[in-house]
Amino acid sequence: MSLSELLDLVFRWVHMIAGIMWIGNSMLFNWLDRNLEKSKDLSRLSQGKIYMVHSGAFYDVEKKLLEPGDLPKHLHWFKYQNLTTWLSGLALMVVVYYLHGASFLIDPRVAELSPLVGITISVSALLVGWIVYDGLWSSYGDRHPGVATVLSIAMLFGSIYGFAQVFGGRGAFIQTGVLIGTLMTGNVWMSIVPSQHALVAATKSGGDQDPKLSIRAKQRSIHNNYLTFPLLFIMISNHFPATYQHHLNWLILISVMVGGAGIRHFMNIRYLGGGLVRPPGAVLAPAAGMAGIAIAGILLISHIKVESKIADYPVSYAKAADIMAKRCTPCHSAAPTDDQFKVAPVNVRFDKPDEIQLMSPRIKARAVDSDQMPFNNKTAMTAQERAELGRWIVDGAKLQ
Repeated sequence: MSLSELLDLVFRWVHMIAGIMWIGNSMLFNWLDRNLEKSKDLSRLSQGKIYMVHSGAFYDVEKKLLEPGDLPKHLHWFKYQNLTTWLSGLALMVVVYYLHGASFLIDPRVAELSPLVGITISVSALLVGWIVYDGLWSSYGDRHPGVATVLSIAMLFGSIYGFAQVFGGRGAFIQTGVLIGTLMTGNVWMSIVPSQHALVAATKSGGDQDPKLSIRAKQRSIHNNYLTFPLLFIMISNHFPATYQHHLNWLILISVMVGGAGIRHFMNIRYLGGGLVRPPGAVLAPAAGMAGIAIAGILLISHIKVESKIADYPVSYAKAADIMAKRCTPCHSAAPTDDQFKVAPVNVRFDKPDEIQLMSPRIKARAVDSDQMPFNNKTAMTAQERAELGRWIVDGAKLQ
């Protein structure tokens, strides 16, 4: 295993574990906030309590403020899971998308960019994205949250479209994911954690916490809550090239984000607090509708294809095999000659005639009906070669 592969594996493993911990904690605390039960028996500082059963015992959980100077000796914080998730995600971005000539980030068929220019755009977008988002909500969101929400969504969707015009499909999706992760991490460390520090300091000194900090922290926490499902989709999207390699990949991602955030919304409003919930039909039906938007985005939009051209003359297997040998086997063979892929991707090989014939439907989908393969067209497959491959496959992919 090469150093690059080892780093990819380690950072990806850490990223997954930390992400599960961060998102799991976030969802649990949001659930607690929506389900706290308030009663007259609770103290004036209590914001509600709840009983839960898990792992063979009962949990008695109460959310409350503390009397001045009444800070417990041991106070547990939930912040480093987020930091670990973000840092490991950035490390993955460097190892997978910035190294090796930024080949997974840049696609010459989308835009002719040098690695330095592509990486600069990527990093700058993260910095500018946070500055614009935080500036909007810090200066305008407190007074007009509805308008700030519309502007934020519009800018996010605009970013997705812009990334798709600059980077390759896979790179555009991941760039969007890293941008969202950066915004979420900024919310944690620039808003939520400072509010918690202020609360602790006020409790120690006997002063009052600035309520604006608490309100803003809760607001940013809700933002993170709604971004969770779209971010999780992006994290797995690189396994599904039919989404990110499609010529309308930006529209697919937007529809999935709308559906994912919509599902999260109806999960949020299901609970009315005090142990009360809305009727299942009032929540499940609209949630299913939002899921339908996401599924439609994947299934319907991905089937809007650019019409592929098939050669209008017969093509022999010998001709098709020659095209495959020049354009495909540099990566897809038992001994790849490509400078980046030292092992056949997904273990797909085209060394033998029966291997080519067996994979002919997939070859047509990836190399003829679309230009997903060769990867970034590294081997310069021509339109005529795609048309000839298509003719051979349409005519039955015969070996004689």
